Amino acid sequence: MFDITQVHAAPSADLLTPDNCVMLFIDHQPQMFFGTGSGDRGAIINSTVGLAKAARAFDVPAVLTTVAAESFSGPLLPRLAAVFPEQKPVDRTSMNAWEDDALVEAVRATGRRKIVLSGLWTEVCLVLPALSALEQGYEVYVVTDASGGVSPAAHEHALQRMIAAGAVPVTWVQVLLELQRDWARQETYGAVMDIVKEHAGAYGLGVVYAQSVIGAHAAG
Repeated sequence: MFDITQVHAAPSADLLTPDNCVMLFIDHQPQMFFGTGSGDRGAIINSTVGLAKAARAFDVPAVLTTVAAESFSGPLLPRLAAVFPEQKPVDRTSMNAWEDDALVEAVRATGRRKIVLSGLWTEVCLVLPALSALEQGYEVYVVTDASGGVSPAAHEHALQRMIAAGAVPVTWVQVLLELQRDWARQETYGAVMDIVKEHAGAYGLGVVYAQSVIGAHAAG
């Protein structure tokens, strides 16, 4: 029942914050990208790296995982690995990352209940751990533009299946700005603007333009 006396300025507990989530990057590897046909692969790479930099800027724990890296799928995307140079991905044999003890322990060790999930392919390596984590009480946020399937239909149907099970679809810029949430948060403002300018397309160009105009006015 709605109680107007309880209305006050406060964020929803559903929102992602730097303190309540962990990012899980699944199988962003060459062989997986070769088979991705649901969208532009360059755009997926750009979104993935932007998302990773968001995790870095806000000190959000990130877990990296690969499947059959040495025998089939190849190494982790170099641009993604470069964001976390100190981390070694958890390599698996199982298509469902949530059936790998080391991977699950890495997520569990963060103590975070909200999982921000991205990877390849949506219909296999995302949907399987998403459903498994949801069943065990985690909240799952699927970053749709940092993920891809073998076809548009495969990607979309997998998203529908995860949403029906309780997962929340988001985009990488949405995650970045939800973590920032207040432009007065100066400790991360500069890093967010740098990420936006490098990875957010027209939005980033708008920031460049605004900063140039403001700079010109300040100089004048």
